[in-house]
Amino acid sequence: MPKASEVKKNTAIEHNGSVVMIKDISRSVPQGRAGGSLYRMRMYDVVTGAKIDETFKDVDMLKLADLTRRDAMFSYIDGDEYVFMDNEDYTPYNLHKDSIADELLFINEETLGIQVIMIDGNAVALELPSSVELEVVETDPSIKGASATSRTKPAVLSTGLTVQVPEHISTGDTIKVNTAESKFMGRGDK
Repeated sequence: MPKASEVKKNTAIEHNGSVVMIKDISRSVPQGRAGGSLYRMRMYDVVTGAKIDETFKDVDMLKLADLTRRDAMFSYIDGDEYVFMDNEDYTPYNLHKDSIADELLFINEETLGIQVIMIDGNAVALELPSSVELEVVETDPSIKGASATSRTKPAVLSTGLTVQVPEHISTGDTIKVNTAESKFMGRGDK
């Protein structure tokens, strides 16, 4: 059982008798207080989708939920459901767009390395690869010779995500984006 200070986003834990996914973690260090940090976690119940905000001390022990991860790829959209196909046995997994809204900003038809998180045989969340390659669809014109500068400009990617990119990147380029921090990592391989 990990401490509250050791868990990461998209971890499934058992909390108050139900399984919840941790979607966001913010750390604070109260002034004038003996002891450690506080971790405020925004969690979602995997069955009902209810939002739960809870604060834990850094030494609080959390119980990990029993879950499995299946390699999958994006297949198609069916109304408000996004369908992902298991890479091994082609089982379809349906996830509602609201439950994976943050992850959708990094997913297109070519995205590889997606894992569907399963709890008790039900698909409840997605785990993304550490980086993805996306096409720049809108940005200011590139500035010749600007590759040596550290100035950046906003760029809208094919999924609707906006990231800061160096000035030498232009519309049509493929770039690598860090999925944890939504940051530019470099030019893509394409």
